[in-house]
Amino acid sequence: MLIAREKKKDNIAEYILYMWQIEDMLRAMGLDIERVNENVVAAFQTDERVKQEIREWYDNLIAMMKQEKVEQRGHIQVLKNTVNELTELHFYMLHKAYDRHYQQLVTVAASNLVEFRRKAGVDDTVSDVELALNGLYGNLLLRLQKKELNPETARAMETFSQMIAYLAARYKQMEEAEDKAYLS
Repeated sequence: MLIAREKKKDNIAEYILYMWQIEDMLRAMGLDIERVNENVVAAFQTDERVKQEIREWYDNLIAMMKQEKVEQRGHIQVLKNTVNELTELHFYMLHKAYDRHYQQLVTVAASNLVEFRRKAGVDDTVSDVELALNGLYGNLLLRLQKKELNPETARAMETFSQMIAYLAARYKQMEEAEDKAYLS
């Protein structure tokens, strides 16, 4: 909860990847709040009030996962919505704002996205943004397992990373501008 809150504020892409990791962790614990409490919440060095908040946050995530039927795979709707927001920004930057730097990053990543889409067996209903995030998430899981990527895959992941990092930075700018407008 504490980490997710910071990541959501600072870097939306890192937030998404972190939350996907949390979903997988909850699945690994059988969506059992008692196991989460013993193995995760208890490890936090904080007062009981904050621990209770953290436990409730995990419990709410578990409830959402069950309600939305993503106990085995998939993502909760709030995360899908966030990916969709990034996808909308992606299209805006490419086709309305004509952000040259972003267009270059997407062009560099394009052939890697096509190849990754083919290897993953994913159709065109999955956006390039979601596809790149999926690649980065897979890369994260491999690194956590201390497995090496072949150099070609590592270069492809770097193009995804650059594209998504720039998109996330623009998302943050957009959010900050909306906050300023709201407060004015």
